[in-house]
Amino acid sequence: MSPLRPVPANPETRWDAVVVGAGPAGSIAALVLARSGVNVALVDKAAFPRDKACGDLIGPRGVQLLDDLGVTVPDAGTGADLLVAGPSRRRARLPAFGGKTYADHGMVVPRRIFDDSLRHAALAAGATPVRARISSADLAADGSVRAVISSDGARLAADIVIGADGALSRVAQLAGMLDADAALWGFAIRGYLPAEVPLPLLVLLDDRPWHIYPGYGWLFPGADGQANIGIGVGMGRRRTAVPLRPDLDRLCALLRREGDISPNARPGPIVGGWLRMGGTGTPPAARNVLLIGDAAGLINPLQGEGIGPGMVSARAAAEAVIANPARAAATYTAAVGELMSRYMTGAAALQEAMLARPRLASAGMRLATSAPLRRLVAGTWSLYWNGLADGAAPRPAARGAAAVQDLAWRLANRRRGRVPGGPLQCLEADQERRSPDEPATAGRP
Repeated sequence: MSPLRPVPANPETRWDAVVVGAGPAGSIAALVLARSGVNVALVDKAAFPRDKACGDLIGPRGVQLLDDLGVTVPDAGTGADLLVAGPSRRRARLPAFGGKTYADHGMVVPRRIFDDSLRHAALAAGATPVRARISSADLAADGSVRAVISSDGARLAADIVIGADGALSRVAQLAGMLDADAALWGFAIRGYLPAEVPLPLLVLLDDRPWHIYPGYGWLFPGADGQANIGIGVGMGRRRTAVPLRPDLDRLCALLRREGDISPNARPGPIVGGWLRMGGTGTPPAARNVLLIGDAAGLINPLQGEGIGPGMVSARAAAEAVIANPARAAATYTAAVGELMSRYMTGAAALQEAMLARPRLASAGMRLATSAPLRRLVAGTWSLYWNGLADGAAPRPAARGAAAVQDLAWRLANRRRGRVPGGPLQCLEADQERRSPDEPATAGRP
């Protein structure tokens, strides 16, 4: 049987690792594991290629990781600088800087193409595809997961389970790792419309005069003259239904007036999805379960990027498993903390502060995009907002971004009484866990 053809799970097969979710994070984890000879199953409920709600923009860290792994993606457009429009409609150009540990540009690829390409790379490396919807788990007395079980009863037993199945991760729920009340939630919708977009554009709106909208809109370049347009909203610790279509219509009307899209441009089918941000709502690992990407809440709380952090966490998880499966949870938790905790924790606190002070946030964004300041702060804003302070090449903007990151980190720890490590902490094996028979704490409203 071709390794690229989905196969049913064999109830007699035991895997070294099962990766649930074949998005960018899951496929990168499976790829790295398979290249090291690990017997790994890559599980997803969907038939590929399939679409996902996303801005289709991969940041410099994600570009660098793909280059490091020698993975090429077809039809990838490159992006450099970023435009930000403030509530006053003035625009600031945020420059793209190459870093010591990341590329000097981003990449734009529709998720239908990007995810399918990464999945094929993982399967070509030796991962086994399994099409299944995971619905339950067989838990050992210590809370570790002996097997995940599909809705049709197929059992996938494994030494290690890696959850890469999104913000509402079923793996995290089944392992008792998801605390929805502790998560920082968001929701976003997007569609495609005909437009030629020279630079990615983020639009900061006022919800009403001098009260910032609790999110932002975007217009990103796309393939074949189809631009990606969307809007996302931060909801703090609440996860409730949000009707965003009127806000998207308002964004489109604004972009028509500004000349960014044609008067007749209308987005096609609209899709949406939940976001869990700042490393909140779950620990990265518990016992033999590792969570990566959106399943670990590793989405930038300030600008919503999840692909780059997801792939970085995926490689870290795979490398922890390869180094020592018995210590993979502790090793991976430490790695995620070192790679992301300082930024994610501070950015989450900053986002919550902005949501709580819409007048101050509106004034701050107007000031940052004003003529006197936008050139002065653009470099620091670009590096900090995009999570690129760590690993930046030496320059004044990098020093400024590091200072902002340190201030946000201190704010987070002062407000929440946390010790360093923030929300990215390991769940110990003897902690109380929720029974898999209890109702899940997360599900679509």
